[in-house]
Amino acid sequence: EMDAGEVKQMLFDLGADLCGIASADSLGDAPKGFHPRDVLPSCRSVIVFANRFLAGTLASKSTVPYTIVRNVLSDQMDGMAVRFCTVLEKRGFIAVPTSTIGPTEYDVHSGRRRNIVSAKHCAQAAGLGVIGKNTLLITPEYGNMVWLSAILTELTLRPDPPLAHKFCDDCGLCVDACPAHAL
Repeated sequence: EMDAGEVKQMLFDLGADLCGIASADSLGDAPKGFHPRDVLPSCRSVIVFANRFLAGTLASKSTVPYTIVRNVLSDQMDGMAVRFCTVLEKRGFIAVPTSTIGPTEYDVHSGRRRNIVSAKHCAQAAGLGVIGKNTLLITPEYGNMVWLSAILTELTLRPDPPLAHKFCDDCGLCVDACPAHAL
């Protein structure tokens, strides 16, 4: 058997900046077809890890630095997830990576493509942050400058509590600062 502390330490050792655990039971509001148990029916816990995104990419007048960091970070995190799942399988536990940015599946209910589970909703349930008005996960440590990945497992792990305080208070700073005026 493994405990939550050991699981988190393994991901920190692989390079994660943040890590949290949510119970699959706490994700009852997941979109139909995209609940962790829709992917892994025996899922008991969702392990979410995050890596800090380079803030300097937003200072650039070009989108190229952002794209480079996104691609490299996504590949690194997917590799971390696969290495982690491999270790768990060698110890006799099923664990499934869900991808950092793709591939995606078509959601017939919303008419759009999405990851097989919502990493930001899993991260909020795992206590890593809150989903803000900008619809992104906002963490106390890095704001919304994080990249997320979720791993589904049949291990029963002690979940982390969601953050008790909501530090996104609709102040509007994200709306004012959005370079694409998307909010």
